[in-house]
Amino acid sequence: METGNIAFILICSGMVFLMTPALAFFYGGLERRKNILNTMMMVICTMGLASLIWLAVGYSLSFSWGGSFIGNFDKAFFNGVSMTQGAGLPEGLFAGFQMMFALITTAILTGSVVGRMRFPAIFLFIAIWLVVVYAPMAHMVWGGGFLEEIGSIDFAGGNVVHISSGISGLVLALVLGRRREYQQMEYRPHNIPFVVLGTGLLWFGWFGFNAGSALAADGLAIHALLTTNTAAAAGMLSWMLLERVKNGKPTVVGACTGAVVGLVAITPGAGFVSLWSAIVIGALVSPCCYFFISVIKHKLGFDDALDAFGCHGVGGIYGGIMTGIFADPSVNGKTGLIYGGLELFIAQIESIVFTIVFAGLASLIIISVIKRFMPIRVTAKEEAIGMDRSEHDETAYPTFSGMDS
Repeated sequence: METGNIAFILICSGMVFLMTPALAFFYGGLERRKNILNTMMMVICTMGLASLIWLAVGYSLSFSWGGSFIGNFDKAFFNGVSMTQGAGLPEGLFAGFQMMFALITTAILTGSVVGRMRFPAIFLFIAIWLVVVYAPMAHMVWGGGFLEEIGSIDFAGGNVVHISSGISGLVLALVLGRRREYQQMEYRPHNIPFVVLGTGLLWFGWFGFNAGSALAADGLAIHALLTTNTAAAAGMLSWMLLERVKNGKPTVVGACTGAVVGLVAITPGAGFVSLWSAIVIGALVSPCCYFFISVIKHKLGFDDALDAFGCHGVGGIYGGIMTGIFADPSVNGKTGLIYGGLELFIAQIESIVFTIVFAGLASLIIISVIKRFMPIRVTAKEEAIGMDRSEHDETAYPTFSGMDS
């Protein structure tokens, strides 16, 4: 055991954990005043729920060998998981680090359904989704399963985290239907400083997310940190430029959104692509997500409330493809399309298509079953009152008496 590596991953685990409350601020600031507590609650509940499910069965199903698609229960409740021995790191530390990924992944998908989904329904959906979707995805990508077998690569969670959560959020949004005033009024962020706070903490935590995925305090971790920051910076400036050209002025929310989609896009390739490629990846993801959110979503008419799919789903798909194109063999031994690696590019496309189909179908089945046993959407009256009062009997801003801005 290398004590330096252990200390590094311990710190990275804490950084990734911080991303979940950071997302609560990011989502909460974007949502309407009367729904902020419910929006944040859907995010932070994963800190309790996902932690215990990961301890009980999630880690075992993800990282014990059981086949190409899912593990087994040999390591349930961390049975046999050593705190002092492992492949370079104590296995218990690796399991703890991976736990933080489960927390933030489930939190991401809630952004699609804010303002209308009953809390008991999303809580139950997350619990089942962790076992049925996330654990198999983690096993197939990082646990020696199917997607690793076909030759695809995912350094820190393009498929496992962003595409799976984005697609699942989209499925939930489609099943729930639109918010009652969708496309009849403009929904504006009620607390932009919260969005800035959330973005800054997410950016900080993402260094642990991506650099920590090297699983050692080494040159690859340094490289991943630099590509992560580079893509985020390029994504931010690219989004600001788009707004400047289209609307005449850049916005704070746009700058924050650009940074986040840049971080999403670089996640699958952070330890595989060069620094110059990270600039390209970050700069081009913003136009892709911007176009999808501002044009395609409105033409199709679905209500992805906080653009969980528009940012994480679209950004994750784009990032996986770019990894297949720009993977530099001099960085981590993987050869992308521009270096002659057609096989990797094909494997990336196959893995993305598989993830979309698997996560989408599984999520549809889960929510369809839940719908048979409980209402999944609040009533029109409850939606008008606000989710904070109707679902939690709380208000974030008592001086406003729960009134919306």
